[in-house]
Formats: sequence, structure tokens, C-alpha cells
Amino acid sequence: MILDKFKLDGKTAIVTGSDKGIGLAYAVALAEAGADIIGVSSKGDFSSTDNLVKKAGKNFTGYKSDFSNRESLYGFIKKIKNDFSQIDILVNNAGTILRNPISDHSDKYWDKVIEVNLSAQFILTREIGKDMIKRGKGKIIFVASLLSFQGGIFVPGYAASKGGIKQLVMAFSNEWASKGININAIAPGYIETDNTKSLSEDPLRNKSILDRIPAGRWGLPEDLMGTVVFLCSSASDYLNGSIITVDGGWIGR
Repeated sequence: MILDKFKLDGKTAIVTGSDKGIGLAYAVALAEAGADIIGVSSKGDFSSTDNLVKKAGKNFTGYKSDFSNRESLYGFIKKIKNDFSQIDILVNNAGTILRNPISDHSDKYWDKVIEVNLSAQFILTREIGKDMIKRGKGKIIFVASLLSFQGGIFVPGYAASKGGIKQLVMAFSNEWASKGININAIAPGYIETDNTKSLSEDPLRNKSILDRIPAGRWGLPEDLMGTVVFLCSSASDYLNGSIITVDGGWIGR
């Protein structure tokens, strides 16, 4: 039966940045589909995630790691490899955004955004993916953005990092698809989260955004749940190197 292909029973999934917002929605979606969840965030506060994953009848384990710090990142990788014998799914959701006009966009802003959004994603994927290759099976999902396709305003580091994610998806897929690893990405549109609060609360920006979205509304984290389950399940076994936009029609406008 086709719906059986979307089940994730017996799978273990890492969802980075899963303490709130889109990452929380991803974690809950995968748990409801049958997967046990490993969460990681810079703050390590997983009270909501823990409750919702366990409500779905699955196990949750949370870790704290600062992805802007290489030592912290490698410490997390070592820890989960010791704690878990097998990781079936990796969802690279963790990210940050720092806003400032390009002329005032400091090295500190640039370095942090690139490290968290791009370098850490590459390292984590490389290290977790090595074990997936040995088994000949795995699902890796990156989180791209509309700014994987556009330049944005006041967020040069974020735009560069998300453009890089788009390229990483294709680069990893070119080398690993033949090894049984599916690497794809979700590019969310304008979703109501803490990262977009400054935009939705600005009357002019909010209107300009809504005027371009054919669906006529901001997205919710829940709007992304079906897509992540699809990409993490056997229903997507012949999908490789793709970026799926979930944006209410923005990118086609």
C-alpha cells in the first residue's frame, strides 16, 4: 500500500535546531511517522519537543551544541556516534540569520552565519553520512531557502550560506546517490517563526511579502511537515539532489 512507504517505524532521525519553529515541526512530523528523534540546539531546551515526540509514542534524546564552534560540533558528533549505533535520517535544520546593510555587515556577522549555516552542515553531513554509506542506505535533508535562489536585503551572509546549501545538496548527491543515500532539500517560503518576526511585524514589508505570495498568507511550520516525511521515507527513494520549495507559490511569481 502506498501509505506504507511513508512510514518511518524503526528509524532514528537527527533533527538539528529542533527546539522550536520549523525544526520542532520536523521532529514532531517524523515522530508521528514512526521515527525516534535525536534533537540538538545551541540552547538545549527541548521541553516542547520532548513532550510532543513522546506524545507520538516515540523516544526523544536532546543534546546541546554550538554549531558556530567547531570543537562543540565535533564533540556532539562523537557523542551521538557513541550513544547510537545507527542514524537513518539527518535533517540539517539548524541555522541563524543576522541582518545589517552590506556596508555595515561585519566580519563577525559573516563568519558566524557561514559557520552555522554552511560549514557545520557540511561537516555534520560528511561525518554522519560516512556511516550511512557503510550500510548502503540513508536520508539526508538540508534546509535551503528562497534566498538559495534570490539575493535578499540586508542578509548577505544568510543568502550566501543558503546559496551554498543548494550547491552542497547537488554536490553530495552526485557522489552519494549511487551509494544508496538520498540527499535533498526543502526551501521554505515565508514561514511564521522567530527569524521572520521582524518582517511580519513591519507593515510595509509584511504587505509587500503577502502581495507576492499567490496563496495570500504566511506559511506555518506545520505546512512543512508532509514534505519532510516524504523526503525521509522510502516514498522518495528515486529523488536525488532536488530542492523542493514550500512557499505558497512565491518562487513562481
